[in-house]
Amino acid sequence: MLTTIAVILIILWALGIITSHVIGGFIHFLLVIAIIMILIRVIKGNKVI
Repeated sequence: MLTTIAVILIILWALGIITSHVIGGFIHFLLVIAIIMILIRVIKGNKVI
């Protein structure tokens, strides 16, 4: 489930770069959250994808 959320956040981040800087700033924040979630899964020893 965390991987799915992370992938969705990464896609939204990519769309944010294309669309605008205001939304892009928020999407960058979401990307940081997605990366943190992936790192937590790696540290716990679960598969990332």
